[in-house]
Amino acid sequence: MWRLPGGVCFGDGMTGFDDPAFYGARWASVYDDRHGGLDPEPAVDFLAGLAGGGPVLELGIGTGRIALPLARRGVAVEGVDASEAMVGRLRAKPGGESVPVTIADMAGVGVGGPFRLVYLVANTLFGLLSQARQAACFQNVARVLGPDGMFVIECFVPDLTRFDRGQRVQALAVTEDSATFELSRHDAVQQRVTTQVVTLDVDGVHLRPVAIRYSWPGELDVMARQAGLRLADRYAGWDRRPFDSASGQHISVYRAG
Repeated sequence: MWRLPGGVCFGDGMTGFDDPAFYGARWASVYDDRHGGLDPEPAVDFLAGLAGGGPVLELGIGTGRIALPLARRGVAVEGVDASEAMVGRLRAKPGGESVPVTIADMAGVGVGGPFRLVYLVANTLFGLLSQARQAACFQNVARVLGPDGMFVIECFVPDLTRFDRGQRVQALAVTEDSATFELSRHDAVQQRVTTQVVTLDVDGVHLRPVAIRYSWPGELDVMARQAGLRLADRYAGWDRRPFDSASGQHISVYRAG
C-alpha cells in the first residue's frame, strides 16, 4: 500500500491510485521538468478560438501549462484539480494566484458555471479509472455548460500492440549517473494500464506511479450522448488535421444541445 506524501484525502479509506489526489502528490515536483518540452501554444490557439471571452473551465488544471497562457490572452479561466501539490506549483507562477481553482475530484466537477467552454487535455480524462467515473465527468460537464457550450478533450487512441503479453518495459533515459525506465502492465478487461516510472541515481530509487483507464473514441461518444452532448468535430491534432484510422490521438469537440 502506498503512503501518500501529501495532498488531499477524498473519502474514507481511499488509498493509492483510488485517491484522486494521488497522481499529483507523486508527480507535482517533477511535472514541469518532465513536460517542459511540450509546446502549449497549439492547444492555446485552438481553445482561445472557441472560448471567446469565456468563462472557461479546465478540468485537471495541474500546474497551469495551458491555463496560464490562455489567461494571458484575456480569457477568463477557472480550474478544478484534486491535488493541492499541483495547484501549489500553479500558484507559484506569474499570474497563477489570479486563476480561481477548486480543489475537487474532476469526476464531480465541483463548480457551478455556466461556462462557454470546458476542456481536458493531455489524456487527463483517462485518470478517472472506471467507465462509470468517466461517464460521470461527462454528465457533470453537461450540467455546467451554457447554451451552445463546448466540451473539448485531448486523448490518445489506444494502441494495444505496444504490449507484449500484457506488459511493456522501456528505457526512457540513461546518463552517466542515472537511468530512468518505465514498467507497465495492461489489463485488457478493465482497459487499464498501470505504470511505474523508475529513476535510479546517486540519491537512490525514485518511483513515479501512474494509472490510466483508456477509452476508445466511440466509447467516449456514447458517454457524451448519454450526457446530452453531441460530437461536433474530431481532429487528429490541435492544428485541425483530419482524424482517420491511422491517427494516434484525437481532439474531440462536443456541444451542448
